[in-house]
Amino acid sequence: MTRAWIAFGANLGDRAATLDRAQSLLALRGITTRQRSRLYASRPEGGTEEPEYGNAVLDTETDLDVRALLSAMQSVEQDLGRPAGHAPGPRTCDLDLLAFDDLVVDDAPGLVLPHPRLHQRAFVLVPLVELDPQWRHPVSGFTAGEMLAALPGATETARPGLG
Repeated sequence: MTRAWIAFGANLGDRAATLDRAQSLLALRGITTRQRSRLYASRPEGGTEEPEYGNAVLDTETDLDVRALLSAMQSVEQDLGRPAGHAPGPRTCDLDLLAFDDLVVDDAPGLVLPHPRLHQRAFVLVPLVELDPQWRHPVSGFTAGEMLAALPGATETARPGLG
């Protein structure tokens, strides 16, 4: 079994119910959730007037290879109403593969691991730290806790709940 970290985000519809459904659909595709963070509220990037996002991180395990996992995640997004192509803007479900064990891949634009902006996103780091503050980035060597501590204003950016 391979351990994979998956970020969840949504800002349309019932975000908590969508996260529950995404988790169930992932399980049907052979991706088992070991742990799930709380759902955090965060403002959209770029200062747009979109609704707040609900963000969480799933600590999962799977027998799928990395490409099959990515394909399964995209299939779940589509099942939950996200159009293919991943255009920016409001969305019902966004799943991002953060890390796949210690695999390092740079096959841009198709697949880059670990996620290239993971260390810059409080809405990813806050829930990741909740699950495993000692998770270590396979390239930089920094822990999730160290990356979060280095990110200015992180706790104001990602807040528990959907207030």
